[in-house]
Amino acid sequence: MAQTIERPDVREETDEASVTASPWVTIVWDDPVNLMTYVSYVFRSYFGFPRHEAEKLMLRVHNEGRAVVATGDRETMERHVAAMHGYGLQATLRRADE
Repeated sequence: MAQTIERPDVREETDEASVTASPWVTIVWDDPVNLMTYVSYVFRSYFGFPRHEAEKLMLRVHNEGRAVVATGDRETMERHVAAMHGYGLQATLRRADE
């Protein structure tokens, strides 16, 4: 019979690759400037969402003040945030688990 030995002096270290691999999200925030139709247009043209999905996300931005529009690696989310800024939308990124 095998015996399990616990070693409280051994710490588990976090693998750097697993930290950087955790997903990030792009969040678009509500603003008083852009029309809802324009926000929906941006979601369709940039992200390629079908009309119903783009309108659903646009309404979430309008009603809840924000919406997560993309999930992925940090570099891609940074590109999405920069693109949203280019369209005149307020956007940020953060870790998905925060």
